[in-house]
Amino acid sequence: MIGAATRRVTSADGTELSVHDNGRRTRPTLVAVHGYPDDHTVWDAVADELDDVFHVVAYDVRGAGESDRPSGRGAYRMERLVDDLAAVVDTVSPGAPVHLVGHDWGSVQSWPALTDPRLAGRIASYTSIAGPSPDHAAAWLRRVAVRNPRALLAQLGDSYYLGLFQLPGLPELAIERGLLDRALARYTPSGKEPTEPDPDRRARRRADQIAGLQLYRSNLFAWHTTSPQRITVPVQVLAPSHDPFLTVDLQTEAPVPYVKDLRTHVLDAGHWVMREQPALVARYLREFAEPAA
Repeated sequence: MIGAATRRVTSADGTELSVHDNGRRTRPTLVAVHGYPDDHTVWDAVADELDDVFHVVAYDVRGAGESDRPSGRGAYRMERLVDDLAAVVDTVSPGAPVHLVGHDWGSVQSWPALTDPRLAGRIASYTSIAGPSPDHAAAWLRRVAVRNPRALLAQLGDSYYLGLFQLPGLPELAIERGLLDRALARYTPSGKEPTEPDPDRRARRRADQIAGLQLYRSNLFAWHTTSPQRITVPVQVLAPSHDPFLTVDLQTEAPVPYVKDLRTHVLDAGHWVMREQPALVARYLREFAEPAA
């Protein structure tokens, strides 16, 4: 299991991030980025599977867990999120490139880092789980609107929550009343909403969920309309086939025109495959990243 916070990393704007380690630091480093509304602990089971091969680093993204929770939409723009990743990479592996894996929003925010000059040569491989590149997704939606309207409608139906998150006040109210946890429980293996008897931890979870709404509000309508940049970093996409938020078509087709070295795998799993089948995720990470390590 990933241990207690071992260091605080300061991002470019002064936001402090809580960074957690698993495995020997002399091993190749794998940086794991969680999505919404999770924190770094979503990677615990995968880290346990990999601690004999990698130095696994997971950090709480801004607004979540033990990291700072800055206010204002601007603090959650994509460029700030890439700043955070760059700061973590420079701290945990200053002398060697890292392998990168992201899930959900952790994956979405990691795609731009693959072409960011600050991280040139710093990422050895990238594994995306249930989180497409915003640029790739926008281009894919434009393509399928013409050639496959049915695929477009299927994805728009799965993405209904994106519109709900833009409404002022309503998502916050739903979170405070526990409705988000109840909704997400439908997509977990147990079918039960998380129970947290500690009132302080429960309050922090709610605060994390509210802060994380800014990820969607700050970036949803900021997608580029120009052609995405070419990606030379080796990429593998793990696409859960039972993901209620993303179609397999979007996950596997969107990056094809833009990634030089791309491997895609459709998994018989739900959105939180890292919790459902950590050994499976770990196997794909080993097979993809270990030869390059």
